[in-house]
Amino acid sequence: MNHRLQSLVNGTVLAIAFGWLLYIGRDILVPVVFSVLVVYVILGLARLLARIPVMRSKEPSKLHYAASILLIVLALFAGTSLLMSQLVRVAELAPQYMASLLATIQRGAVALGVESEPTWNSLRGSLQQYISLASIAGSTMTVVMSLLGSLIVVSLYVAFLLMEQKVMPAKLAAIGRETGGGEQLQKILTRINTRIGTYLAMKTLISLLTAFVSYLIMWFFGLEFAALWAVLIFFLNFIPYVGSWLSVLVPSLFALLQFGGDLGMVLAVVGSLSVAQFFLGNFLDPYLMANSLNLSGLAILISLAAWSALWGIPGAFLAVPITACITMVLAEFKGTRPFAILMSRHGSLEDEA
Repeated sequence: MNHRLQSLVNGTVLAIAFGWLLYIGRDILVPVVFSVLVVYVILGLARLLARIPVMRSKEPSKLHYAASILLIVLALFAGTSLLMSQLVRVAELAPQYMASLLATIQRGAVALGVESEPTWNSLRGSLQQYISLASIAGSTMTVVMSLLGSLIVVSLYVAFLLMEQKVMPAKLAAIGRETGGGEQLQKILTRINTRIGTYLAMKTLISLLTAFVSYLIMWFFGLEFAALWAVLIFFLNFIPYVGSWLSVLVPSLFALLQFGGDLGMVLAVVGSLSVAQFFLGNFLDPYLMANSLNLSGLAILISLAAWSALWGIPGAFLAVPITACITMVLAEFKGTRPFAILMSRHGSLEDEA
């Protein structure tokens, strides 16, 4: 009993120490992890390009990798340009939207019968003072510029990771010879490569489709900045659970500001986006993803909270692939296998074997 208690205490201390290291090292670790995921995307896209008849090849060549990188760079450039132009437009129309916001709040106050209350007048003045769509748009542009700086760092990591790709198998083999666990290490890495690569490919496809369908809905109803919201929806779709809600909430709030008193139009936008999210999230997503990562909903939710607490918004994006990697490693060792079973979708690790 004392031995078990000692093991529990040691494990708890190690977990706390590891979490603290992850927290204080987030400025270094987050770009590195993002770089690894980008490499997965590049390699997956290169394999996909190698299957195209015009560029068909048994194995991806330098041409496929170069084309893959070029496509990603063009997509990032187009997305960034679109985002910046749309944010500038938001800042220009901010006074108009601010007036619409105050008018909407005033109608709500009238409906509740509190428009003549002194506290309401004070609250209205505070809203005018502290809520500024122009400043929000400006702050968002500052964040985007900061992200561009981080993108340069990630690009450097990606370049060096790609250069290491050829010699990595030899290094892993040498590690295996030194430790005597080469076969098990290779097994873990192969499984991680396959599952994370599949997850990223499918999730990117579903996110693109979700963004496109949402854009068509918003364009149909005449919602302004539809392209901006579509880009936002694409990225939010990588965040489990919370992302789908925000993908409906944010455009709906702007629909309320744009259409003002036309409640029917606002409800049409909200309803259509909700139906799209429900169908894609509950039917297409499970069909394409299947058990690609074998993680339970509770494990995903807890990991989302934990990694968001450690790394903020980047942690929310990285929570699922990181947790999947941890689960696959835990499944390989007898002492930690029960934890992997608890985190699995159906309590079975047969598809992990």
